[in-house]
Amino acid sequence: MILRWVDPPITMTQLVSWVNGNGLKRDYVSSNEISPNARLAVIASEDQLFTDHEGFDWQSIKKAMAYNKRKPNRIRGASTISQQVAKNVFLWQGRSWIRKGLEVYFTFMIEVFWGKKRILEVYLNTIEMGDGIFGIEAAARTYFNKPAKNLSRQEAAIIAACLPNPKRYKVKPLSSYVAVRSQWVLQQMSFLEPDPDIQRVIK
Repeated sequence: MILRWVDPPITMTQLVSWVNGNGLKRDYVSSNEISPNARLAVIASEDQLFTDHEGFDWQSIKKAMAYNKRKPNRIRGASTISQQVAKNVFLWQGRSWIRKGLEVYFTFMIEVFWGKKRILEVYLNTIEMGDGIFGIEAAARTYFNKPAKNLSRQEAAIIAACLPNPKRYKVKPLSSYVAVRSQWVLQQMSFLEPDPDIQRVIK
């Protein structure tokens, strides 16, 4: 688990983006170069139980399974930040049972050996935030012409709001979905921020 200390090399998702002609903008930065607003925003948007679970949000998984059974043509996910890191860093995109099994293994491993702060740091450095834009530093410079450490609450919420599908929900030009969802993200940030466990991972 050398990636606990070393930035991951190019991921499969990043490679596919480059091969498909979408480019590859990324610039890994350390945790102290990322605004606490950005860390709080992605937790509020993607995984509000991040500090409480051990890699899997079983309640959301059950809800997703029930939804997918009712509407098999409209797949709903329930991936935590930890699961997304496991998939993005070690695996490939897809829904096969083999990949899912490996995702469980790697999620367990990073939860045990990395810890929440490192998982969040890697997530913010590797997640896709637009066509060919990977990581919070590249997103901050592309969308707001500033480093990630200087992102405001509003800017961080806007970036986080695109994460369910950054290819579809655009930050620039700002889509109506992202504009509306970013306001919800801001509300959730205010709700979560006083939590001591949240404070420990965003500071």
